Amino acid sequence: MDGQFQPQSVFWKVSADLLGVNDATGRFRHTNPAWRTVLGWSAEEVEAFRYEDLLHPDDVDRTNEAFAALLDGRPVMLFENRYRHKDGSYRWLSWNAVPEGDVFICSARDVTQSKADAASLRTREEEARLREQFVAVLGHDLRNPLTAVSAAMRLLSREVQSERGTELIRMTTEAADRMAALIGDVLDLARTRLGEGIELARQEVADLEAVIDKVVDETALSYPGITIERSYDLGGPYLCDPGRLGQLVSNLVSNAVTHGGTDRPIRIEARDDGTDLHLSVANEGEAIPEDKLPLLFEPFARGDGRASQNGLGLGLFIARQIARGHGGELTVASDDDRTVFALRMPARHPS
Repeated sequence: MDGQFQPQSVFWKVSADLLGVNDATGRFRHTNPAWRTVLGWSAEEVEAFRYEDLLHPDDVDRTNEAFAALLDGRPVMLFENRYRHKDGSYRWLSWNAVPEGDVFICSARDVTQSKADAASLRTREEEARLREQFVAVLGHDLRNPLTAVSAAMRLLSREVQSERGTELIRMTTEAADRMAALIGDVLDLARTRLGEGIELARQEVADLEAVIDKVVDETALSYPGITIERSYDLGGPYLCDPGRLGQLVSNLVSNAVTHGGTDRPIRIEARDDGTDLHLSVANEGEAIPEDKLPLLFEPFARGDGRASQNGLGLGLFIARQIARGHGGELTVASDDDRTVFALRMPARHPS
């Protein structure tokens, strides 16, 4: 027998791999200390077993075939099976074994973690593939029919319709618009989860105040009687995505109305300090509990921790992603007087 496989050798004692000398009956004559380290069994305990006594039931037949190969004088390399730990769990082992006279010299490496890592990687890859398919379905299979519906409604609206027909066209158009917005929100969520981030189309915006006003006016139409106070001190031009910033403002104003009420004023402020662009939306109302504040920017949840009852509950999540896409951040502060969402982003100007 090779000297390094002698039980008294230093290699035998310090090896991290499980080493063993097995006889033709399947019993281990000698095992090294690594067996206790990896599997919890003492040398005396292991040597009282046949190799198959510690096997996972599903691996018995395959291992018997490998042992038959050894009996036939053939080496076995990189053979994997599961051995039972003394605590009842199983460890994956990768074996190399060669015949040596009337015994077999065996070594096994614990590959449990690498097997788990490989399985985890496969799971992540499959999840990524499914997410990509999901994005494709949303972006093409759902959006295209919806676009056709919207186009058909626009064409019908140009024709003379009865009062009932006009109302049905209006309702269908609004429903299609809401569905398009929901699909857009879910697409943004999916792309963010894929690591792609929010899509931005930066351009030179000379009048950012007008962009904000347009969005605020459109949002206000949905909430008759709401008072929205505005204060601007902006320069420009700015290099940004006006559509996305408008979406951010719309989401913040809608959130302020929902949680502040239409009978209380909402205040919007925007200013440029020369380095950063600051925009805030404040509403009066009850304070948001401090332990709920971290949840506000999570998908599908509101400040009270329940699922959103309006839309999908993605508005604040997407608003923060838009802020981060512009190199900024969106934060929230709430007390007994008011709740304020504040955007800070670099005031980038076209070069």
